[in-house]
Amino acid sequence: MPCGQQESGAAPARYVVGVDVGSTVLKCHVYDRAAAVRGSSCRKVESLYPRPGWVELDPEVLWSQFVGVVKEAVQAAGLHMRQIAGLGISTQRATFITWHKRTGKPFHNFISWQDLRSIELVNSWNKSLLLKVVHVIFTVLHFLTGNDRYLAPSFLTFSTKQTSMKLSWVFKNIHEAEEAAKKNNCCFGTVDTWLLYRLTKGSVYATDYSNASATGVFEPFMKCWNPTLCNLLSIPMSIYPPVKDTSFNFGSADSEIFGVPIPIMAVVADQQSAMFGECCFHPGDVKLTMGTGCFWNVNTGEHLFASRRGLYPLIGWKIGEEVVYLTEGCMSDIGTAIKWAQDINLFTNVDETEKMARSIVDSQGVCFVPGFQVSVNDPYLCASFMGLKPSTTRNHLVRAILESVAFRNKQLYDIIVKKVRIPLQTIRADGGVSNNSFVMQMTSDLINKKIEKPANADMSSLGAAFLAGLASGFWTDKEQLKKLRRIEAVFEPQKDLEEYKPAMDIWLQAMKRSLHWCQDSNIKSIDEVPSTPPPAVSIRAQHRRSPFEQQPCGKR
Repeated sequence: MPCGQQESGAAPARYVVGVDVGSTVLKCHVYDRAAAVRGSSCRKVESLYPRPGWVELDPEVLWSQFVGVVKEAVQAAGLHMRQIAGLGISTQRATFITWHKRTGKPFHNFISWQDLRSIELVNSWNKSLLLKVVHVIFTVLHFLTGNDRYLAPSFLTFSTKQTSMKLSWVFKNIHEAEEAAKKNNCCFGTVDTWLLYRLTKGSVYATDYSNASATGVFEPFMKCWNPTLCNLLSIPMSIYPPVKDTSFNFGSADSEIFGVPIPIMAVVADQQSAMFGECCFHPGDVKLTMGTGCFWNVNTGEHLFASRRGLYPLIGWKIGEEVVYLTEGCMSDIGTAIKWAQDINLFTNVDETEKMARSIVDSQGVCFVPGFQVSVNDPYLCASFMGLKPSTTRNHLVRAILESVAFRNKQLYDIIVKKVRIPLQTIRADGGVSNNSFVMQMTSDLINKKIEKPANADMSSLGAAFLAGLASGFWTDKEQLKKLRRIEAVFEPQKDLEEYKPAMDIWLQAMKRSLHWCQDSNIKSIDEVPSTPPPAVSIRAQHRRSPFEQQPCGKR
């Protein structure tokens, strides 16, 4: 009899499973009614780089890893699969695949949100006369109606991170997908949709509102796939899955997969899931995730804020009649930059970085500029160290990397305060980098706000489990979930912002020097990137497979 199983005659204890399919790690946790982890398993997500700038995932490998971590976590908990009351699935966003509706055969690997293959399409569209006409039309509509749904298209700019451009690329370059779409035989799906399809052996084809809204192809105001954008990009509307509630009975996994049918009670996008796991249920609640990337999310309640430069609207979750909206800003290369520093032996263990940073008074003028800056989103920005001197040590380099995380947090927080017209309440942090108290304390000082850190940093898994638990009746309501929160640490401001001003001014100057480094005049395409970076550049993260991406850790 497995551990945890009750004696004969007694009802077996019940548990929920939360799986987080991140960009770098796939994790599964089994939770009891107190939201305590009873068993866990994780596997590294292996990205493929078939060409410069391309980032893919093998769907069969991902599927095998998903099934494996669920089985391993339940086994680690000493439980039987029939004790699982529900499965919740959190997934990385905007990574997608297309497949044949009749055969189920994919037309290509998953194309990652990090993939750059659409860069030529993006540049072409952003310079096009047609897009300028779109801007004018929607600017006039917004002026005449005052309706915020027309505001975002009035300054629409495409980027390589959006699903729309890469999906357009698929239909321009993969003949089989194009032909299948013409015959209504092409299915589109983000990671959650593909997993649902596989778990139910093709009987369930769906996504949820949180994942749909993160594709850039979904109209959050109207809560439907965007026909205007699809017509503009020649993407057939027939390819999209139905959109369901986030906390919802999607059916059961086929009994051949886990031995018994396990109810699939929630699918949710990873950042929205972390928001739910942090119990950021009220307008003004803020969630800060620092993993592979960094994501600031603000609960805006029933009000959907139109896109502002640097920020964009999302559907957080839909449960019955309740629809909760979020505003999000993001930065890339947070945890991945720290992992890169470890790979080049700046330190042995990530736990050392906090001590290294505190062992010196300052970075001695050394600045680290990451490969992406939130308020500019410059595709030609290079990552670099600046201000190096003969006296520069590993400690200075590590401190400069950690300071760059806090400085970017300050930048994005300021944008949120300026653009989001609701008072900000509690700020809660999660993700692997939130375990670094140097970054946490410096961020608290810079934004002059208290930041809470939970005892369990894997909020995406917990959020998926919470949503599945509500749908299955495992937990009754959100008030009960709030009582299950466990806070490990609270960081309160200790230094005045003025003490950081000289260092941040130097860092901003370094960032400006790195803008537009790889202009078209210097590098014509991602295939022409020199094998050896220029002397001032440590990483060119945007145009080829970078050291940041070789062995990443944490989650998106």
